[in-house]
Amino acid sequence: MLDLIRNRRAIYPAQYNDEIITREELKVILEAANWAPTHRRTEPWRFHIFHSEDSRRRLADFLVSTYDRITDQPKEIKRKKIGEKPLQAGAILAICFQRDAEERVPEWEEIAATAMSVQNIWLQAHSMGIGGYWSSPALKDHIGDHIVLSSGENCLGFFYLGHYDGELPEGARHSGIEGKLNWY
Repeated sequence: MLDLIRNRRAIYPAQYNDEIITREELKVILEAANWAPTHRRTEPWRFHIFHSEDSRRRLADFLVSTYDRITDQPKEIKRKKIGEKPLQAGAILAICFQRDAEERVPEWEEIAATAMSVQNIWLQAHSMGIGGYWSSPALKDHIGDHIVLSSGENCLGFFYLGHYDGELPEGARHSGIEGKLNWY
């Protein structure tokens, strides 16, 4: 398990190849997400899946038009990048969380549980040879204009997935764990 964790990397959409991610692969990846720890079993994670080429194209168009609308001076290079990323990916997950209606746990715990579900996604995808990358652009705050979000549901970002070729860079940390511990 530690090797899987150490070897996981962010793989960006520009690095993806044209190999299709199957619905079956996505189901396995999302099943891993569903087993994240969750206080009081609120299971707050929600995923909106853009898998078909048409849905990814519509997402790209929405993100570009939203960027144009909310930006005073849109930059063409940024517009191009925003529009390309969904088309380079094999699938995109809008990472959302549903706040517990009874507010039995603090909101930060719901966000933390959702982040843990994304870690499970990342590890499962990596184990299957599928790259992933979590992006949290300001555009995420407008996704409710494109898809239906439930009352109390919020978007934390987008997780891009894609098959890739080549070797992954070696991992690095600025310091070992010992400098981050206090033993009592």
